[in-house]
Amino acid sequence: MALIVAIATQGIQMMLVLALAPLLTGFVRKVKARLLMRQGPPLLQPYRDLLRLVRKEVVLADNSSWLFRTAPYLIFAATWVAASLVPTFATGLMFSWSADLIAITALLGSARFFLALAGMDIGTSFGGIGSSREATFATLAEPAMMMMVFSVALIAGSTQLSTFSSFMVSPDVGLRVSLALALVALIIVAIAENARIPVDNPATHLELTMVHEAMVLEYSGRHLAVIELAAHLKLLLYASLIACLFIPWGLAKPGATAGDLAIGGATYFSKLAALGLLLGIFETAIAKMRVFRVAEFLGIALMLGLLATLLLFVSRSL
Repeated sequence: MALIVAIATQGIQMMLVLALAPLLTGFVRKVKARLLMRQGPPLLQPYRDLLRLVRKEVVLADNSSWLFRTAPYLIFAATWVAASLVPTFATGLMFSWSADLIAITALLGSARFFLALAGMDIGTSFGGIGSSREATFATLAEPAMMMMVFSVALIAGSTQLSTFSSFMVSPDVGLRVSLALALVALIIVAIAENARIPVDNPATHLELTMVHEAMVLEYSGRHLAVIELAAHLKLLLYASLIACLFIPWGLAKPGATAGDLAIGGATYFSKLAALGLLLGIFETAIAKMRVFRVAEFLGIALMLGLLATLLLFVSRSL
């Protein structure tokens, strides 16, 4: 019976992130529209867009290879697995042993690798520009992410998310400068990885500024739907990661009752709403930066992550 409950809870976790990902994107769009005194699209518009794309015919270029057709599913699979590993409403789930920050970083890197290859596969100038920009930004975003991982691993003594979230709710944490620096670094990386303002603006199609959109410009139909769903999952993943690492309160403990799981779910929804609200306010208040400044923006994250790690070598209490 315990095994069935564990499998069911893990299944709920996997389906929950899949179901909530488009809703979070729709919520951020709604917040931005309301702040700009507009009605904005409905909260469920991302679901409608995905259904519309699934019903459309797939149009492929004559020179597209098997990689172009397979890449959307590989990107989606890697992103979904990574998002499912992050504890959302409970810790100690069936696959929590694999919920490792380094594994999640590797899965996201794999998804980026296939996306960049797919962008270059057709041979268009837009795809090449987007892939080269994505690779350039990755050279700073991934080291910054790893520095953040090293800093939280030095604090908790583990890279497993369940272990770190349990440590964060213990009285041993205290006030740490390194945690604040790691949080800012993670937020900057999350903004860049999700192609959000000020790094990128998915709502525009300007050649001088496109990064993510340039790589997926040739996709259509169900292929584009899968890629869009993976993008929604990626935004949810980073929101869940911030909630799990830095605001882990409310997570149900291993062996929790149904009531504790319900409280964990309600707390998770409130965290997502708060993070979505903050993201909408931030994107409304700031302008998009020039693409040549993105490297400097990500360099700040890398330096903050490195500083957080170095501080912990000086003193474990910082």
